[in-house]
Amino acid sequence: MHSTASIKDSDLLDKLQQLRANIESVFIGKPEAISQILIGLIARGHVLVEDVPGVGKTVLARAVARSIDCRFSRIQLTPDLLPSDILGISVYNDKSGLFDYKPGPIFSNIVLADEINRTTPRTQSALLEVMNETQVSVDGQPMRLEQPFMVIATQNPFEFEGTYFLPENQLDRFILRIRIGYPSREDERLVLLQQPDRAPLEALRPVMGAADVLHMQGVADKVRVDDVLMDYLQDIVEATRRHEAFEVGVSPRGALALLRAARASALLQGRDYAVPDDIKALALPVFAHRVVSKSYLRDGHMGTNDQVMLEILEQIPVPS
Repeated sequence: MHSTASIKDSDLLDKLQQLRANIESVFIGKPEAISQILIGLIARGHVLVEDVPGVGKTVLARAVARSIDCRFSRIQLTPDLLPSDILGISVYNDKSGLFDYKPGPIFSNIVLADEINRTTPRTQSALLEVMNETQVSVDGQPMRLEQPFMVIATQNPFEFEGTYFLPENQLDRFILRIRIGYPSREDERLVLLQQPDRAPLEALRPVMGAADVLHMQGVADKVRVDDVLMDYLQDIVEATRRHEAFEVGVSPRGALALLRAARASALLQGRDYAVPDDIKALALPVFAHRVVSKSYLRDGHMGTNDQVMLEILEQIPVPS
């Protein structure tokens, strides 16, 4: 029989509950979105929050950042933004006769990249090395970023004028793509009454530090995943590679992303072992943005990815 998370981690689990409660105090009515962004944090991943304007994408990202005592920066991505505006720039020092490097806003623990699809492909690509390698190359020398490090990017999927599609290799750097959706009528009433000016967000205080985040990431790495669950995960991956609707299925990096996310999900729920639901519930947000459909290559639309992924998940038997 599986055991619950060990008693020595009770302090960590308490802090996770405090972290969730802190975010829920300002981001009302969307517990699944909160869970998913915390899974991304625990799994050492980056998260793409994709939805229409006004549903709280930026509020969710800022609530996570304000709940952790670490460095936070927000980058408003625009068409005229340059890679140096993100990574930093070397400035000539008259006194020393040398170039001094001035770090950009990417040198933070949590970075909010707002409206990522509004900046040019050149600037988008500047984030690739940072997100994948957690380092910046300056004058040919790598500079490591401080841990923990997480990019939370937002974009509007329905606005096309003045935007640039994220290429597949950029999308692949996000462990999860989150969609928030409109709140229920009751939750929207709470927002209208309690948060007319977003003051509660500004009053939010940290409930854990960077060291706590690193600790829970390490604990998540040790979450047990039985062989039968590994088989289940690989069955889903192989089905995406065989499906007639997909030109490109899930890569090994994508499979590893789901494994990390499943472990993080188990820890978030207080378990030191994964269950089938950890994998099934996360397969769509982890995989749908990584596959390439034939319809996308033909007419540029990615809308069928989610539907096909749901069909695959229904067809593959869930281990008991």
